[in-house]
Amino acid sequence: MSNVTRVSLWGFVNAYLVAEDDGLTLIDTTMAQGARKILAAAELIGSPITRILLTHAHGDHVGGLDRLSAELPDAEVIISARDARLLKKDTSLDPGEPDRKPRGDYRGAKTDPTRTVGDGDMVGSLLVIANPGHTPGHIALLDDRDGTLLCGDTYSTLGGVATSARRNPRFPFVFMGTWDPPKVIRSARRLRELEPRRLAPGHGRIREQPLAEMDAAIARVS
Repeated sequence: MSNVTRVSLWGFVNAYLVAEDDGLTLIDTTMAQGARKILAAAELIGSPITRILLTHAHGDHVGGLDRLSAELPDAEVIISARDARLLKKDTSLDPGEPDRKPRGDYRGAKTDPTRTVGDGDMVGSLLVIANPGHTPGHIALLDDRDGTLLCGDTYSTLGGVATSARRNPRFPFVFMGTWDPPKVIRSARRLRELEPRRLAPGHGRIREQPLAEMDAAIARVS
């Protein structure tokens, strides 16, 4: 039995509810219209949402944050230190970063993070894995209890398993928001090395036993 419940808005973008001993960790918020669906899913599970953890700051992943925070005033709000700036619409680059302006929808949010995280940190049962490329501070999350890898937009499965390093003609939108394709490739390889038993992307259905499909996706961009 997986600890992870997928909540999909319009079959286009996902949030996830991860069961913990103290309640639920919400991974991403979809867009503003998804807040009600996420709250209904948590009510069906029968546990409170105690924290909101964002894989990155694109609008289709943080768009529901303000509405959810208003409904869940005691919930932690967590994002990587790097993408916390993007959440405030600051698209400036750090020294040493590739000279490419971050791409995609940085609509931002009024809600401030209560905590920032980096590579190797733990959020409940989830290991934080720095996974830059799609955005500068993109993270993925591994639930080692059942091998579920919540990969944000490093991989998508809508239109087939693919990385966001190259345009997928069947679902081009993730690539359109990618900041640095070479970093995505490195991040995709790092996630593959974890040998997840389940791949839970920001876009598309969860894939069971995804290693062969991850290998094929990496091979297409290598």
